[in-house]
Amino acid sequence: MVGAGISGIGQGYHLQRRCPDRSYLILEARPTLGGTWDLFRYPGIRSDSDMHTLGFSFHPWTDDRSIAGGATIRGYVEEAARTHGIDRHIRFGHRVTTAAWSTDEARWTIEATGPDGAPLVFTCNFLCMCSGYYDYARGFTPEFVDAERFGGTIVHPQFWPEDLHYAGKRIVVIGSGATAMTLVPALARQAAHVTMLQRSPTYVVSRPAEDRLANWLRARLPGRAAYRLTRWKNVLTSMVYYRLAKSRPAQFRSRLLAMVRDHLGPDYDIERHFTPRYDPWDQRLCLVPDADLFASLKRGDASVVTGTIDRFTETGIRLDSGEDLPADVIVTATGLRLQWLSDIRFSRDGAPIAFNAALQYKGMMFSDVPNLAYTFGYTNASWTLKAELVATYVCRLLNTMRQRGLRQSTPRLRDPAMATEPFVDFTSGYIQRASHLLPQQGARKPWKLNQNYVLDVVALRFGSVDDDMVFDNPVPGRRDAA
Repeated sequence: MVGAGISGIGQGYHLQRRCPDRSYLILEARPTLGGTWDLFRYPGIRSDSDMHTLGFSFHPWTDDRSIAGGATIRGYVEEAARTHGIDRHIRFGHRVTTAAWSTDEARWTIEATGPDGAPLVFTCNFLCMCSGYYDYARGFTPEFVDAERFGGTIVHPQFWPEDLHYAGKRIVVIGSGATAMTLVPALARQAAHVTMLQRSPTYVVSRPAEDRLANWLRARLPGRAAYRLTRWKNVLTSMVYYRLAKSRPAQFRSRLLAMVRDHLGPDYDIERHFTPRYDPWDQRLCLVPDADLFASLKRGDASVVTGTIDRFTETGIRLDSGEDLPADVIVTATGLRLQWLSDIRFSRDGAPIAFNAALQYKGMMFSDVPNLAYTFGYTNASWTLKAELVATYVCRLLNTMRQRGLRQSTPRLRDPAMATEPFVDFTSGYIQRASHLLPQQGARKPWKLNQNYVLDVVALRFGSVDDDMVFDNPVPGRRDAA
């Protein structure tokens, strides 16, 4: 496996439980586990999904807060890895560079560099890419005119400096996504003033940081039973809201904006600052726990400015409107840079694999690429829900190959004339900027993404493993199994 974040830890657990006869190794490029929750250290970093669904199914979340801070989540992931012995299978500081499949040997050969930069080689029968989807080394920052003229500090949230002192300073946060929504109320507690500068608005919804029903159940039921009930309650609730948003976008939009107006009052310019140009769930909704962003705006600690940047100045930012925003610190919360499969160079029998020419299969594999799975979570629900379904399906494939005496499982498109669609029906910038790297999806299952947890439970836990899947390459000495 590649990656020791939520996906890798989950895959490790399910391999131990469902394939106890198999060995596994997790290669992690960074010096610690946790992935996203170890990398991001900016003020206020927290989940934007509830922890009863972002948490592991096998390791109940027991904190009172359902919307948790980054350090708490990092501790939870570390605890899960340690409790279940998964941490003993991780090799840190190992960066994978190439992966080559050999049909004759029915195995992947993995080249990596170790902590000291020395080249290393590993082999495996099945490779799981659990490394997420964005570049840890580079965030996305547009080219701002005259950025070098600014006399203060410019920082990207992905690389927040530990020694940055911002108390009493004027801060401009550029962006309107989840990172900006998190940063603004956190920074406003100490800063002189925080301005969230956005080119266009995002849908924002508030919810309590604590799930009162979850805490009530946990006080009265065994821990695992309470956790399981809360998990399914939250899954089904989010599915209902998503379905309403997609089927009745105008009504759902009106309700979202009405809730913002309830928080900020009738005199706030909701139309300008909180009314997006797109329908709900064309991009991910931004969650603010306990209305913390709205509270900062009402107190006057923070403000929202909607406009476009003309240039940076020595003392801040000048907008196209001519307005100047003074700043001591500018935070470029301008997004992520998508990195497809960790930029590893893949090949099959000596030929490079072009994933942008492939079709995704069941949201976890690729057409004509054997024994390779990847984890890409939901855009409309918690990442971990999909990650664990992928993990259990990999175990089903491994057990099927073992039972049949075969070494290879390859998704094979039986209808080459089938229409194709973009990999993800999502308009977020990081997806659109990397669309040329991504595979396609088909017009029908199993080549079309569900983006629906219940449908994926049916397909990946109970559906046929032979659905457009070719099992072959017999184990030597068991050629009768073919």
